[in-house]
Amino acid sequence: MKVKKIDIGIKGLKESLEDFAEAWEKLKAGKKVKKEEGIYFDSIDAMRSVLTNNRLLILKTIREQHPQSVYELAKMLGRDLKNVNQDLKMLSEIGLVTLEKTEADKKRVVPHVDYRKILLEIPV
Repeated sequence: MKVKKIDIGIKGLKESLEDFAEAWEKLKAGKKVKKEEGIYFDSIDAMRSVLTNNRLLILKTIREQHPQSVYELAKMLGRDLKNVNQDLKMLSEIGLVTLEKTEADKKRVVPHVDYRKILLEIPV
């Protein structure tokens, strides 16, 4: 497993469009464009609504304890399975968790966190 870092930041619509326009111009000119990976929110409030304390605890628990199913993760956290599933779905949609179905039991899903660090960038 290759361990990577995840960049999370706050980027308004104007800045996002400027970044896109700059990349587009470079591509049109035949220049290489540096691939940037990250998750960006348009405000701190939007970020906080997604990266709640419970969801951050899910990430930490997966990373440290390696649960072999969502059910096992919910037991480790002392939380309701339905709520953990909802949080995992959100975290998976934004790319912070990988959910893998097992070959032996197609209903069992094993959550993975393939990074050690989340870097948060907030422009001032």
